Amino acid sequence: MRLFARLREDGWWAVGGIAALVGALLCTPPGAVGAAVVADMLGRPIAIPERSLRLVSLAPSITETIFALGRGGWLVGVTAVCDFPAAARALPKVGGIAAPSLEQIVRLRPDLVFTTAEGNARDLLDQIERLGLATFALRPDSYGGVVQSILTVGRGLAADPAARRVVDDLERSVRAVRERVAGRPRPRVLYLIWTDPLIAAGAGTYLDDLLGLVGGRNIVWERTGSYPRLNWEQVVDRAPEVILLADHREDSGRAATGRGDMPAEWQAWRAVPAIRTGRVLAVPSNTILRPGPRVGEGLDRLARAIHPEAFGPREMK
Repeated sequence: MRLFARLREDGWWAVGGIAALVGALLCTPPGAVGAAVVADMLGRPIAIPERSLRLVSLAPSITETIFALGRGGWLVGVTAVCDFPAAARALPKVGGIAAPSLEQIVRLRPDLVFTTAEGNARDLLDQIERLGLATFALRPDSYGGVVQSILTVGRGLAADPAARRVVDDLERSVRAVRERVAGRPRPRVLYLIWTDPLIAAGAGTYLDDLLGLVGGRNIVWERTGSYPRLNWEQVVDRAPEVILLADHREDSGRAATGRGDMPAEWQAWRAVPAIRTGRVLAVPSNTILRPGPRVGEGLDRLARAIHPEAFGPREMK
């Protein structure tokens, strides 16, 4: 910390100053190892050393993927919200997803910083690269994008067989869910990321894709933004039959509940079918909002919330 304080005092707390510090901290001798060139999901060729690496993950979905591929021991830093698996909680933290600490990232001396277009701002990637650190960008913006991101991380970390196994398990889970809901009516669904204000999963997003896979119809069909803010007049007009609330609490084992999850003031909007019938459900979001290897579990939760009739009473979680 003294070194960084001195840099601030000297007016070096800018990208150029940190870049100079990075050069001093990264001490791998040139030519010590070979490098494989792997394209990330922005199509950029990334030279990755062929050895054990020091990795920083800037999203929970990436952290979970790296652990699922058997490379969790390579992680030296994760975000403050990376809480799965349990081993991730003990790793050094670099701050939040939107605004991680560049200072802390630099101090961890990573060989590679993993970022995601589904959570990290593009200018963050640029800032990290101006520090002289290599980045590897993922873009899991659909279910297919999730599959591709797992396989891409597998290529980047020399873990192709493990990535294929993870993807095979995921696709089996997805097929099982789709078979459950096949041929059933497709209710109108509103998935809310936040309730005050109303922020919804928009058309053409990863979440929109998941709702379609489990037999729902997203009421936000226009492409005016990935996660638009709605007003109640719009909700009344589109008449969702199911409203799903993203439950951001940690407990991954909770099931979607029911009427008790609905804010009391929403009773004033009984013209909305989901409110009138009590089909307002809080669904744990940690396997739904994280586009990684646990998406199959997230799809199962969505299917049970939207199509409870497809699951017997003993099967409901």
